[in-house]
Amino acid sequence: MGKRPVLIGLTGNIACGKSTVARMLAEKGAYIIDADAIAHEVIRKGTPAYESILRRFGEEILGPDGEIDRRRLGAIVFRDPRAMQDLEAVVHPAVLEEIQRRVQACSQAPAIVIEAIKLIESGLAWACDTLWVVTCPEPEQIRRLVIERGFAEEEARIRVHAQPPQEEKIRHADVIIDNSGDLEMTRRQVERAWREWVDPCIHS
Repeated sequence: MGKRPVLIGLTGNIACGKSTVARMLAEKGAYIIDADAIAHEVIRKGTPAYESILRRFGEEILGPDGEIDRRRLGAIVFRDPRAMQDLEAVVHPAVLEEIQRRVQACSQAPAIVIEAIKLIESGLAWACDTLWVVTCPEPEQIRRLVIERGFAEEEARIRVHAQPPQEEKIRHADVIIDNSGDLEMTRRQVERAWREWVDPCIHS
């Protein structure tokens, strides 16, 4: 029986740069499981989650194509913690099931990366071999949401403040990646963490 891949949990708050770090890990041969992308899939029209969300939030969350408009839905749940809980109760079980299926199906990569904003809160972090947290200062999060994702500044602040403080994630981290600088600075930190956590398993 061959060695199993190292299971890396990758998390961080909104606009801190999880996806940037995930792309760097993919370049090193890691298999990336993007929980946000899976969440897109499990709420598509015709799925059980779609029907449940529609019953809870109404047709005003739909786009012209009949699919759930995540921007509209986000405008509701980021302002209302109870609404967020209701949404997560529908979406999280379906996402967790698909993540587990993909982990079990992958055996060839040196590492599997589960990229998820709610990695710790969902309990998934404790199934991982190592937990990596990506950070950046709040003003930079807001700037990225405004410049790169087109949010109004007020909406960007609401989304940042709707999440638990970054310190709560950092407290559990094996690796902290500061993504407030340029890409080369981030890449150096990723390379160092890979050498510490993955290379010994590959070469043992």
